[in-house]
Amino acid sequence: MKKYLFALLMVCFPVLALAAGGATYPMDSFKADLRNQESLQRGMALFVNRCMGCHSMEYQRFARTGEDIGIPEDLMEDYLILGNHGVNDQMTISMDKDDAEGWFGAPPPDLSLETRLRGGEWVYNYLRTFYRDDAARFGVNNAVFTDVGMPNVLEDLQGVVVNHCSHEDLVAHGGFSGTLDPLTGTRSGQCLQVQPGTGSMSVAEFDQAIYDLTNYMTYVGEPSKLQAHRIGTYVLIFLAIFTFVAYLLKREYWRDIH
Repeated sequence: MKKYLFALLMVCFPVLALAAGGATYPMDSFKADLRNQESLQRGMALFVNRCMGCHSMEYQRFARTGEDIGIPEDLMEDYLILGNHGVNDQMTISMDKDDAEGWFGAPPPDLSLETRLRGGEWVYNYLRTFYRDDAARFGVNNAVFTDVGMPNVLEDLQGVVVNHCSHEDLVAHGGFSGTLDPLTGTRSGQCLQVQPGTGSMSVAEFDQAIYDLTNYMTYVGEPSKLQAHRIGTYVLIFLAIFTFVAYLLKREYWRDIH
C-alpha cells in the first residue's frame, strides 16, 4: 500500500510544483484552421518578410509548403523565395550562428517545431504582447516571455505599445484586458495600450495578421496533419462499407443454423 501511495505522490508532484511556480499570463484563445489556405498563404508571406531574416524553418521545404497551401511554384519563386534558394530547398537562412550569438546572446532558434513545443496559443499571445521597456536590451519586453531577448520586428505594424502596470499586475490581469465603456467603446484599466497613429494596422488587422502567422507556423509544425485527416476519412468510409459487407456475410453463414 505504501508503494502505491508513494507512486501517486511522485505522479502528482510535478503538478503541485507547477502550481506553486506563480501566476502565468492569461492567454487569449487560439484555434488553428489548417483548411484556410488564404490564412496560411498570408502567414507564410509575413513569416518570410518579417521573421526569416533571423529564424529558419529548416525542416520544411518551399515546394512542400506551396503544394500544401496552394501557392504555385512561379509565384513562390517570384515573391517568397529570397536569396539563392531554389523551390526545392529547405527554408534555411544565411545568418552565421556565431555572429547571431554575439548580436543576440544566443542564436535565434529554428521555428519549424515551435508551435508543437509551446503550443499555438502561446505563440499567438507572445507575438501580440511586446511592449516598450527602455531598461531592456532591445528596448522591448514581453508579457508572456519576460526579459525577452529579441527586438519587436512587428512594431511598425502594431504600433508602439506602452505598459502602464507593474509586471505582477500585467500577468494577473492580462495585457489588453480592461473595462469596456459601452458608450465610447474605450477600455479603462488596460495594462498594455497601443499609442494611436504609431502603427500601420488597426488592432483587429494586427490580431488577424498574427493569427495568420501562427496558423502558418502550426501547419509547419505538422505539415502532414491535413493529409492524415483526409486519409483517416477514407479509412472510416472503408470500415463502414466493410462492416456492412461483413454483416451480410455473417447473415449468410448463419442462415442455415438459425
